[in-house]
Amino acid sequence: MGANNGKQYGSEGKGSSSISSDVSSSTDHTPTQAQKNVATSEDSDLSMRTLSTPSPALICPPNLPGFQNGRGSSTSSSSITGETVAMVHSPPPTRLTHPLIRLASRPQKEQASIERLPDQCMVQIFSFLPTNQLCRCARVCRRWYNLAWDPRLWRTIRLTGETIHVDRALKVLTRRLCQDTPNVCLMLETVTVSGCRRLTDRGLYTIAQCCPELRRLEVSGCYNISNEAVFDVVSLCPNLEHLDVSGCSKVTCISLTREASIKLSPLHGKQISIRYLDMTDCFVLEDEGLHTIAAHCTQLTHLYLRRCVRLTDEGLRYLMIYCTSIKELSVSDCRFVSDFGLREIAKLEARLRYLSIAHCGRVTDVGIRYVAKYCSKLRYLNARGCEGITDHGVEYLAKNCTKLKSLDIGKCPLVSDTGLECLALNCFNLKRLSLKSCESITGQGLQIVAANCFDLQMLNVQDCEVSVEALRFVKRHCKRCVIEHTNPAFF
Repeated sequence: MGANNGKQYGSEGKGSSSISSDVSSSTDHTPTQAQKNVATSEDSDLSMRTLSTPSPALICPPNLPGFQNGRGSSTSSSSITGETVAMVHSPPPTRLTHPLIRLASRPQKEQASIERLPDQCMVQIFSFLPTNQLCRCARVCRRWYNLAWDPRLWRTIRLTGETIHVDRALKVLTRRLCQDTPNVCLMLETVTVSGCRRLTDRGLYTIAQCCPELRRLEVSGCYNISNEAVFDVVSLCPNLEHLDVSGCSKVTCISLTREASIKLSPLHGKQISIRYLDMTDCFVLEDEGLHTIAAHCTQLTHLYLRRCVRLTDEGLRYLMIYCTSIKELSVSDCRFVSDFGLREIAKLEARLRYLSIAHCGRVTDVGIRYVAKYCSKLRYLNARGCEGITDHGVEYLAKNCTKLKSLDIGKCPLVSDTGLECLALNCFNLKRLSLKSCESITGQGLQIVAANCFDLQMLNVQDCEVSVEALRFVKRHCKRCVIEHTNPAFF
């Protein structure tokens, strides 16, 4: 019986082998029904995996299993089609191999791909990136390359860092941006390379030659640029309105080049359209250089000359002759500026809104009276360290500049509670007040200020002999006020 069974099974195996041989050797190669079902299931499974797989470079991070050095491992590739399948999640269990179960996760994988976003959304996202990150995005794929170089994204170039080779970067960027409009970047309006110490005249010359529509240039802290490079920029960029050369110690003047002055028509008047100029820490700027600047930049409205230690009252006199539209002016730490200089500044009259004369040791009540009398719309005054200012100067200021919002009279030892009382009874809109190191100020003066200036937002009484009760009184009446103090008992 066992032998017969064995023989029977053996004959059945031989018959199956004979049938397979016959099928494979036949001309029509017709598969059996079982083979059709298996093939259909495998093809459906494979096609479904291929269609629902996002791009590996965009979705699968390098630290995922089966993804090393930006390439899929052998477990994520198919030997049938040669395509690579991105493993977004860990491989599913063997029991979840049915096509319908895979179909349920298809929409989630497709929505995760950033490639589904339209071009307009991608450009909007790229608009928030700095220049160096934008250049990196351009190296991802061809679509990102085209989007990253959209002209709308290149109205501004921002480069920062002490080690970056700025001259080379500017040359490469401007060359790429000039492809559609040879030799000029018509869309570029702002260039900010602050703190890039490797910037030289060559980089500024590249900007001047390729960016005729430039409106804003910031090169603060780039101490290797000279007057000639700045002259090229202001001469070849007629629409330049904002120029920041703070910390550029070699810059002593702002003017047109000789060639530009000759080419300009008489109607142009050889003027520069700059309205905002920051020359902070340009230590070698002198009165003659300021005279040249004023003569060429007559449209100035914002001028900052902090720590230009060689300037005197004579330079301010030149400035007021040509630049009569100045709204904000800073001559902080210009130790040669005195009351005569403030008399010249007072000629700006109601146009002046912001004035900083901090640490100008030669300024006294006389200069403050000039400013207060003629500049009635003054909103901000920084007179910190002007030790010649007394209660009389503060009183005259308070009665004439009633719209004052910010006042810094720190380190003025002659200002006392009397001056604070006049200030509180006249300047109700005061929001910021600094009395740092005012030795004559007491808690009584602070209470008068708090009782009248309800909108006070910042009060600096560091190094002042003020009681805790006075500080608490200020906090109760000016609830939004931030108090800067050195009293450890008040918190």
